[in-house]
Amino acid sequence: MNAQQLSTNLRHAFFTLVLVIVLPACMLAQEAHSHMQPESAGAGNLIQAVRNATARFQDVSVAEHEGYAMQFGCVTGPDFGAMGLHYVNGSLVASGVVDAAHPQIVLYEPTPSGRLQLTGADYLVLADAWNATHAHAPELMGQIFQFFDAPNRFGLPPFYTLHVWAWKPNPNGAFVNWHPKVSCAPFFGPTQ
Repeated sequence: MNAQQLSTNLRHAFFTLVLVIVLPACMLAQEAHSHMQPESAGAGNLIQAVRNATARFQDVSVAEHEGYAMQFGCVTGPDFGAMGLHYVNGSLVASGVVDAAHPQIVLYEPTPSGRLQLTGADYLVLADAWNATHAHAPELMGQIFQFFDAPNRFGLPPFYTLHVWAWKPNPNGAFVNWHPKVSCAPFFGPTQ
């Protein structure tokens, strides 16, 4: 083998090594960016618990009567789909308690008819309060919450959140932040 062949073989080996090491790391970075996480064995139990806790909120006026109010407008992402409308219960957020039966946020999608369609729930706790008494991120029935730092598009201090798409199945997973089949297009108010 001459020097040129050896040099070519070494370059090919180097590029192969780079692909084996770097490509999986890039793929993991993309997966983390999309906020995908594996669903635990109890995923179906959590989805059912959210359905049980929120079934009465099919009518948004029931949620409003129980202290939920729309905040943030319709949350959309140019590359991710949308989260939709967030109806937030401030006293549940302030409580700092994670309980499947009492979501801090109820999620709706605006429809062309003007009616709101219940899509799921969002559990949210402020990070400073949670971290003061816990060593790890919140977890609900095996699902770990996502961390959002400040500043963020919502104007909130750092927080942990877990979306549960209990009423509108998400092809990307039941616990990811963005739903590719939720749209803010029919909404006439502000969007984020």
